[in-house]
Amino acid sequence: MFKTGIILALIVAFSCNNTADQHHAASLQNALADCVTDATLTPEQISKIRTRIKADQKTASLDSIFRRKYKLERFNGNVLIAQQGVVLYRNSFGYAQIEQKDTMRSESKFQLASLSKTFTAVAILKLYEEGKLKLEDSIQKFIPQFPYSGIQIKSLLSHRSGLPNYAYVLTDSVRKRNPYPCNDDIVRWYCAVKPKLYNTPNRNFSYSNTNYALLATIVEKVSGQKFEDYLRQSIFKPLGMKDTYLITSRNDSLNLYRTTGYQYNRRLPKDNFDDVVGDKGVYSTMDDVLRWYSGLNGGCVLRPETMKEAFTPRSFERHGIKNYGYGFRMHVNEATREPKYVYHTGWWKGYNTLMWFSPKNKFVIIILSNRYNRSIYQIKPILEVLEGKSKVEEGVEEELF
Repeated sequence: MFKTGIILALIVAFSCNNTADQHHAASLQNALADCVTDATLTPEQISKIRTRIKADQKTASLDSIFRRKYKLERFNGNVLIAQQGVVLYRNSFGYAQIEQKDTMRSESKFQLASLSKTFTAVAILKLYEEGKLKLEDSIQKFIPQFPYSGIQIKSLLSHRSGLPNYAYVLTDSVRKRNPYPCNDDIVRWYCAVKPKLYNTPNRNFSYSNTNYALLATIVEKVSGQKFEDYLRQSIFKPLGMKDTYLITSRNDSLNLYRTTGYQYNRRLPKDNFDDVVGDKGVYSTMDDVLRWYSGLNGGCVLRPETMKEAFTPRSFERHGIKNYGYGFRMHVNEATREPKYVYHTGWWKGYNTLMWFSPKNKFVIIILSNRYNRSIYQIKPILEVLEGKSKVEEGVEEELF
């Protein structure tokens, strides 16, 4: 039920189950290298980094934190933490399917929930880099019948459109239809019913999953591809994310090692909104999410100047350190407005997810859980270990989807 799977750089600190795991450890380490130059760290470089960041001490502390979460808070899922190109902690806890007591493994796949929004945002920004759309373009350029004016692509990316969340306003005629509603159904409903906006477009921040469902539709219209095909060909495949896919995929082989979502110990059935994507719907593994982090920060998917736009805070109506860019949440320095941490969380049908990283200190925390547990958002002790500090600001948003 509890499987040790920690990897320290190219050296396996604890016994791997087989030679294949050792090869996978090496492959994973290489994924942390600069993906533009294909530079890989030598054993000597790794040793120096480990000494400098006190890797052994951090690994022991992280192991203590997560064993406690598992034993006392019933954490169920996978964890991967890396810093400066070295994997500090990689472990699996609990079950993929509780009823069958199917032990969690490193290859287990999780619904990323709102963490999926980061892929949708990057898909849009790739089309922007290619000159196929402008961030100032109106939604009506791509969906002419859309009934709201003044909403731009960047309004959707930054959650400043004012559009109500479809999960809260959709009528039963669409919500309970068979087959389940998809993105096109959501668009048609908004065009026909015209629900009242929460606020004037671009006036303030209002988190709404509708924004990212619409962005997925726009990706399809601009690229001429299905959303899942665009993600696979333009993001997943180039980054080597072979275990990542969209829930709407009909490739059954991708479902190998797919987990089930639970509310406590109750298995949650398929939801009416499962086939709406863009705001959620990506399934992945902890190793592939690490590849995603590496790609984002290594210039593999977007030019650095475009990535900086994504990591730029966009809403300042309220004072505080929390903000949102284009598809990414962040904690900012209030004086400089520069992001201290960049992250996204997710919550959907029993799944809790988190990817949190520090641009300055070059660490990433990846936590994927398939049994609802708010403790995964309590990361202050983890930050204290990674930063070597006793006082760390905290405040992670827990989000539906």
